[in-house]
Amino acid sequence: MLSEDQKNRISEVIKAISISRVSKFPKIDQQNRNAPFHDIILKTFDKELRNIKITTPHLIAIASWLHGLSTSLGSGYESLAHILSGGYKRKFTQEFTLKVKVSQAANIENIVRELKAGHKVRSPNLVKENEQIFKFKHDENEVNALEFTVDNYLETKNYIEGIELKSVRPNSGEGRGEKQKILYAKAAFKKLNPSKDIKYFIGFPFDPTAKDAISYDKERFFNYLVEFKKFFSPKEVLISSELWDHLSGQSHTMEQIFEIITKTIEKIHKN
Repeated sequence: MLSEDQKNRISEVIKAISISRVSKFPKIDQQNRNAPFHDIILKTFDKELRNIKITTPHLIAIASWLHGLSTSLGSGYESLAHILSGGYKRKFTQEFTLKVKVSQAANIENIVRELKAGHKVRSPNLVKENEQIFKFKHDENEVNALEFTVDNYLETKNYIEGIELKSVRPNSGEGRGEKQKILYAKAAFKKLNPSKDIKYFIGFPFDPTAKDAISYDKERFFNYLVEFKKFFSPKEVLISSELWDHLSGQSHTMEQIFEIITKTIEKIHKN
């Protein structure tokens, strides 16, 4: 079970998101006076929109509101990750950019290039990739790693773990850039901490292809993503309840989060 402190902090995050969005919810008579292109194009969907009975201006306003909610939730996922794991957001940019050895950089670029070429040349393999990027000679020259920010950074005596949180479906081509960045991050962490285990994941808070809120199917989800299968092993991706359980170190964490959210929203409505 999550601690009372964790539950209270999660509730505060949800409360802040909810209250901030309530005041911005579009009124039924809200008008967008300059939407002629929307009006014309939406005529194509008259049949689909007929039962909704909503005007174009109000539809646009709600769509904008939902976009703002998604943005707020994106930051909220990070806050929940920090509460559950004890991690925090950390930037390695500008004057804090890390270094890697020349051979590490060369191996990274080769890995990314071969993965881009497809499975006939190379398929994602976490163990083999780590072997390549973690080997270096101490007297080698160094170059800058790519700049990066870790959404959830956690360092212990034995390991360093980074998690990149994705709240929306990545665009085409984004997989290559994410893979390159993560390889540089892992290589730089290993150079600085040769005795520590280095782990880095991409986390998705839920599986949009699942029929319910908790379950997930990683193979189906990978097929849903654009070109991610080319660059990432399933071992590098945490999704839905798998992600939340990993962060908390407990089972059924996602269910507990939903329960906290439900109770928090009920309290807001009562007030």
